[in-house]
Amino acid sequence: QLRFVETGGGLVQPGGSLKLSCVVSVDNFKDLNVAWYRRTLGKQHTQIAHITSYSDTTYAESVKGRFIISRDNGKNTVFLQMNSLKPEDAAFYYCGTPMKYFIWSQGTQVTVSS
Repeated sequence: QLRFVETGGGLVQPGGSLKLSCVVSVDNFKDLNVAWYRRTLGKQHTQIAHITSYSDTTYAESVKGRFIISRDNGKNTVFLQMNSLKPEDAAFYYCGTPMKYFIWSQGTQVTVSS
């Protein structure tokens, strides 16, 4: 069963950095396109970064130039390096895939505050 487990969230000051990790339980992880999403209270999940099986990446305008998505196929893991964090980046962060049906996990919370 396809399953995502996110870790690495926490409290960081504006301008700081965090690195999130997502371990994916799936056969043939190397063939899976994976995305990071975030959600704030009362809103839907919004895709902010995407990486293909070939490691091509795309980003939402709101995070472009600050966030970096990467993957380690040997560890079934996708990362999100978040730099120059802003208060508006505070949210729950999730990973998932546009390729298959999956159930959202509990995500990892990022708080940006001084």
